[in-house]
Amino acid sequence: MTEQTQSAFTLTKQDNGIAILTMDVPGESMNTLKAAFGEEMTVLLDEIENDSSIKGVVLVSGKDNSFVAGADITMLDACSTADEAMALAKGGQDIFNRIENMRQTFVAAIHGPALGGGLELAMACHYRICTESSATQLGLPEVQLGLLPGSGGTQRLPKLAGIQQAIKMMLTGSSVRAKQAKKYGIVDDVVPRSVLVDVASQFAGKSKPSRKAEPKGLVNKFLEGTAPGRNIVFKKAGEQTQAKTRGNYPAPQQILDVVAIGINKGMQAGLEAEAKAFGQLVMTPESKQLRQIFFATTAMKKESGVADVAPEKVNKVGVLGGGLMGGGIAYVTATKAGVPVRIKDIQPAGIANAMKYSYDLLNKKVKRRFMRKSEMQKQMALLTGTLDYSGLQDADIIVEAVFEDVGLKRKMVADVEQGCKAETIFASNTSSIPIAEIAAEAERPENVIGLHYFSPVDKMPLAEVIAHEKTSDQTISTTVEFAKKQGKTPVVVKDGAGFYVNRILAPYMNEAASLILAGEPIDHIDKALLNFGFPVGPVKLLDEVGIDVGTKIIPILMDAFGERFTAPSAFDKVLADDRKGKKNKKGFYDYRGKKPGKAVDESIYPLLGVSPSKSRSESEISERCVLMMLNEAARCLDEGVIRSARDGDIGAIFGIGFPPFLGGPFRYMDQLGVAKVVERLNYYADKVDAKFKPAAVLETMAAENSTFY
Repeated sequence: MTEQTQSAFTLTKQDNGIAILTMDVPGESMNTLKAAFGEEMTVLLDEIENDSSIKGVVLVSGKDNSFVAGADITMLDACSTADEAMALAKGGQDIFNRIENMRQTFVAAIHGPALGGGLELAMACHYRICTESSATQLGLPEVQLGLLPGSGGTQRLPKLAGIQQAIKMMLTGSSVRAKQAKKYGIVDDVVPRSVLVDVASQFAGKSKPSRKAEPKGLVNKFLEGTAPGRNIVFKKAGEQTQAKTRGNYPAPQQILDVVAIGINKGMQAGLEAEAKAFGQLVMTPESKQLRQIFFATTAMKKESGVADVAPEKVNKVGVLGGGLMGGGIAYVTATKAGVPVRIKDIQPAGIANAMKYSYDLLNKKVKRRFMRKSEMQKQMALLTGTLDYSGLQDADIIVEAVFEDVGLKRKMVADVEQGCKAETIFASNTSSIPIAEIAAEAERPENVIGLHYFSPVDKMPLAEVIAHEKTSDQTISTTVEFAKKQGKTPVVVKDGAGFYVNRILAPYMNEAASLILAGEPIDHIDKALLNFGFPVGPVKLLDEVGIDVGTKIIPILMDAFGERFTAPSAFDKVLADDRKGKKNKKGFYDYRGKKPGKAVDESIYPLLGVSPSKSRSESEISERCVLMMLNEAARCLDEGVIRSARDGDIGAIFGIGFPPFLGGPFRYMDQLGVAKVVERLNYYADKVDAKFKPAAVLETMAAENSTFY
């Protein structure tokens, strides 16, 4: 046996004619593909090609947790022209084409994530074997960075999985698990991890396969196997893409175009189109912003709540209140963090509801075969319930999710201080009450903190960690680490009415309400903000959140910040008519009939005393609502409510769906130019309402011509 080492790659030749090629990027926790590897790979492939004793090659990762997690994104950021980025794609294509055309049989042995360039590398091999582990997932997530797969992925995936499955994976960026990958034809076998290399070696001893993705079923044979059928597939996919992206993201349409070129004109034309489109997309402002979000969230994962203060380990959690939020918090704690949770409620029904929340979500996964029943039972076993504080005395953190009443929350603090250990953290999931008020009578205020989740907890990625004046650094770091373990992106914010996310959301929602009262049709307002790039319109959002919940925060904000948070009196009329939104099927939208929530409930207009007619353009509507949000975000940064513009951008994107391709409120203001923002705010302050008056910090920045980043 001889070994030859080359930094990231090791080639081990064996006596049986099968060589093992191990990829292990030094100093990185996961393998990523870098441009510099091109030369190393070329040297290795030359050696393999010229060695007649090598019959087959098994490509395996030296990392314990992953195959290859994709290309190194910083490499793309360093490109200054589309041609440079195109050259990177071409370099990858050339190496992968060479692997595909090698005399020897190449087999990818995959354990853990094989994503982006990692899956493209595997698809260039002649066979793919993966482990059955839940950590193994295969996907092409480039679209999430505003890109398309640039190293042959747009050409090879349709050949393996069929056109429809391939474009679905590329347009959503979602990955598939081992069994799905085999079903779709992406991998050839799924095996236990212990025999991965053995089985891959057996495949490496075979001759190369001749493959053709055969569409299953008559309909698919027509749709994928005939020119008119394929035209239908691409036309339909194009329409759905346009409806979803509203033209705000260029990558999805490019993916469709490039796949179609490969199918209609052959692989060579497809690869050329892919490299060219890749180069163009790397240079788009949309991709630039999406990459910045990627860098920001990656950096945030590495930071602790307070620099140099290590978090304490959380071994047991209590949740007070078994409502929707309590159930969601218990679910992410048990399933993501893997920590036992004890749910306390005053009613047995509350505990049952919270348990059912987790059961329903897990059962759906079992039915879809994402999870084994035994795994579901293991996770459900982490949840227990109680009507008093028994079993909570040794909890490390208690998360309170009872309704918004400061007296009730203070009583909970006192109960926890009485019944739990001295170090137990009390974290309140309040969305509006300042944490200092909740901790006002606490014996150990240093243990009290806010941990504000967004609904639905299992889906929304953000958590606000709110420290009041007396919260200890230790409590902050432990809470931040705990939120990360639950799969959240935590942003540390200063205590105060509305914290950060709801404080910037309120003026935006209020402006939408003002526009309704000015006679703008509700669906016109929502459509304007959907086209701007929000995932839901402001009025629809209010229905989703609950009109009663959404408006509860307004008086608290008015108390703290005065006039500019005054909500239109219309909200009172809506609530007086018992309209709470989706939850009681009465709101701004109509929830009866066959398509609930699709059309506006026309009876809302006479209730508000307006007759709707479009008199303002979509761009004016979106500009007015968004400017109110930008102005408030600038104030929050100036007052130290958020620690940095980066945190403010991530909070807005993950908390309220601020359009990711615009990079967040602060990157968007930089892009527009602060002077332009001030000019537009002054215009509306003059024409519409004094509440548009620009924040002092923006006026200063405009005068100094400075930026947030």
